[in-house]
Amino acid sequence: MRLLVINPNISEDVTALIRSEAERSAAPGTELLVRTAGHGVEYIETRFESLIAAGAVAELIAEHAGEVDGVVVAAFGDPGMPALKELVDVPVVGITEAALCAAALTGRRFSIIAISDRITAWYRECVEGFGLGARLASIRSIRDALRGIGSVQEDFRPTLVELARLAVAEDGADVVILAGAPLAGLARDVAEEIPVPVIDGIAAGIRLTAALVGLSAGVHRAGSFAAPPPKRRAGLSPALDAALDAGQLASHGAGTAAGGRA
Repeated sequence: MRLLVINPNISEDVTALIRSEAERSAAPGTELLVRTAGHGVEYIETRFESLIAAGAVAELIAEHAGEVDGVVVAAFGDPGMPALKELVDVPVVGITEAALCAAALTGRRFSIIAISDRITAWYRECVEGFGLGARLASIRSIRDALRGIGSVQEDFRPTLVELARLAVAEDGADVVILAGAPLAGLARDVAEEIPVPVIDGIAAGIRLTAALVGLSAGVHRAGSFAAPPPKRRAGLSPALDAALDAGQLASHGAGTAAGGRA
């Protein structure tokens, strides 16, 4: 099995954290292709930054279409999701949806621990979008400025543990999600300090994507996640054009996809 793991922001330090946790989480025999967004921002904190990142993620998925069995979008908030599921015929999973699914299976109510106060409104919208708003106990976040996105764990480990403990003691969380790729791997280190299960989004993303690949449930050739219908388009990269052609050919039949380009 080969999984494409995409860091939707441009920080190579965060990509290194993602790679380390992904390698620890992957089952034997799983090959990981880890890539960093070719354009965007250092770390995604707002809806608009997520919008920018979505295009970069789509380009990387298109570049590796046909080479991988599944894709993990490794940023909390899942930039480009669920629309990216329409692009290729393999499972595409965001670490938010993976973490939420894992948390929902582990306990009744969950809390999210975030690296930024600005990010919390968007995260709440993501949870509500998955239909799990009633099970969200709280979102707690770091309030101080970050020295650097690659050093969040080093700089704020005690703060993050305390926020998780407060989520349990004061908000009634049965499970805690440490949100975001900059926190990749931290759940392993602090699990003994937090009195409920702690979910790592990267670990959940790798494991659940592999599980979906293993299910071999089939692909979207109809319904709302089928490839976009053929129509005239212009200005797309060759890789994105080719990925759209392939998806449209599978969903809508020969002779329709290639004729759509301007």
